[in-house]
Amino acid sequence: MPFAPVLHSEWLKIRTLRSLLAGLAAVVVVTAAFSAIAGLDASSDEDFDPLFSAFFGVSFGQIAAITFGAQAVSSEFQGGALRVSLAAVPHRGRWFAAKATAIGVPALAVGLVTGFVSLAVGKAVLGDRGSGLSWGEGLRGVVGCGIYLALMALFAAGLTALLRSGVATLSILIPFLLIVSFVVGGMSGTVADFLPDKAGQVVLHETAEGFLGPWTGLAVTGVWAGAALVAGAWSVRRRDA
Repeated sequence: MPFAPVLHSEWLKIRTLRSLLAGLAAVVVVTAAFSAIAGLDASSDEDFDPLFSAFFGVSFGQIAAITFGAQAVSSEFQGGALRVSLAAVPHRGRWFAAKATAIGVPALAVGLVTGFVSLAVGKAVLGDRGSGLSWGEGLRGVVGCGIYLALMALFAAGLTALLRSGVATLSILIPFLLIVSFVVGGMSGTVADFLPDKAGQVVLHETAEGFLGPWTGLAVTGVWAGAALVAGAWSVRRRDA
């Protein structure tokens, strides 16, 4: 079967599952809500970063993004759905590529919308404190937000394919993002800079600190996502459905 109809069938699965659509909507709502809260509490000291304040909600919205990626893949391991999918598309690599594309494209689109909404909400709440943000910085934040959220969704998708469980994936990633990330958040210039979330979120800061710049940080997150997808593809190809 050619790639296009395989991709179409995987997209149908996603857009017909309400939980997945709700997960995508939650990315926008949660990110914008926490960005607004951060803007209300933002300080005016010399370390204040108006760009990151506007996109602060991404730290929580990414939970919805990884949940979307994990659920989209874990649904295949329930009730023998994967056997049905592979009976229709025996080329397992092609099927997994279509699945990853069907996850990554809507995650990127929603991520870009999330970026625009967060920037608008953040600047509105910040008021005069956000007046220093340039057009270029705002655009970089919006594009970086979209790419980052898409990469995190793909990272979760690859890990779920490897572990064959959405629960296991979320049990690893959510504590990591909510606990480990905050613990090492101020440790710039160390190996912590290369963690998937910390590296990718450099693009959301007005001034980069540590080893990585805005786009090299996203590249590091892309390497993490790519490695997870390769591991997931290996699992799908080598293990019984």
